[in-house]
Amino acid sequence: MTVDTLVKELELLPHPEGGYYKETYRSESKITQSCLSPNFKGDRNMATGIYFLIEKGNFSALHKIKSDETWHFYFGDALEVIEINEQGNLTITQIGSNLQNGETFQYTVKANTWFGSRVSSNGHFSLVGCTVYPGFDFQDFELAQQQDLIQLFPQHQAIIKELTRQ
Repeated sequence: MTVDTLVKELELLPHPEGGYYKETYRSESKITQSCLSPNFKGDRNMATGIYFLIEKGNFSALHKIKSDETWHFYFGDALEVIEINEQGNLTITQIGSNLQNGETFQYTVKANTWFGSRVSSNGHFSLVGCTVYPGFDFQDFELAQQQDLIQLFPQHQAIIKELTRQ
């Protein structure tokens, strides 16, 4: 199966951070502002889900959201999820189907963590799913500014330059 076939069959659209996506779920139930942390402005759906497809030579740019996000591996090659937490610790997690090679079928990125993703070095594409709770809202999305992130985490300058578009 090719990237073009997956994009067509799953009706994927270009994602602002890189790759392709399609929202597949948005809960009808809401969490009211009064039950959320003060970081959130307004009510949120309880959860949302998307397909996400990234191909070799592209990447999901470093960004952060105000919710936890669980990644689920579906098809293709392993995906690297690269994180820089608030303390400046760098973590790279391989999401894929080769458990003997240290890959995992699912992984959760905690809220307010800078993260991006790319296909593992020898791969061609990765098809994954992402579940966000409380549900994703673009109000809660922040795309990294390369120089600002380098100023915060100069020890990770190389990976920041690789995973930002400036």
